[in-house]
Amino acid sequence: MTEFLTALCLAVAIEGIAYAAFPDAMRRTMAKIALMPSGSLRRIGLGAAIIAIGGLWLLRSALITP
Repeated sequence: MTEFLTALCLAVAIEGIAYAAFPDAMRRTMAKIALMPSGSLRRIGLGAAIIAIGGLWLLRSALITP
C-alpha cells in the first residue's frame, strides 16, 4: 500500500509541475482532449496503462533478479 501511495503522490507531483511550468500549454491540451471522441481517449488510456505496467514489470524484474 505504501508503494501505491508513493506512486500516486509522484504522479500528482509530476502533473502539478507540468501545470505550474506550462499553464497555457496544459490549458490548450485539456481543451483538445475535451473534444476527442471517447473511443480515442479510451484507446490512449489503455495504451498508456499497458506501457506503464509493462515498464514496471521490466523494472521490477531487473531489480529483483541479480
